Amino acid sequence: MKITVNLYYTGQNGSAKAFVKEMVESGVVDAIRNEDGNERYEYFFSADDPETVMLIDQWRDQAAIDAHHASWMMEKLAALREKYDLHMRVERFTPIENEAKDERFIRS
Repeated sequence: MKITVNLYYTGQNGSAKAFVKEMVESGVVDAIRNEDGNERYEYFFSADDPETVMLIDQWRDQAAIDAHHASWMMEKLAALREKYDLHMRVERFTPIENEAKDERFIRS
């Protein structure tokens, strides 16, 4: 079953954006995106809180997440979170199909 995790990284004085920049430039983001089972890894910047960055992280199933958590990338992620003194909030979702009654509210 597909799993989507929203991770919110919050720092101070632009540290969350600096974290994202280093994640991208160091190649960690590309490595994660190329892992077996990763379906989405995308950062978004908050319009309401400039010190928070949201990551949408989507995986094929729990086994793919477990393999990712056992990889070298988690050590690098943890080190960068410490370097930039980021705090996290996590939300986990499993997708549902849109119900027909919702279709009228969705513009394709």
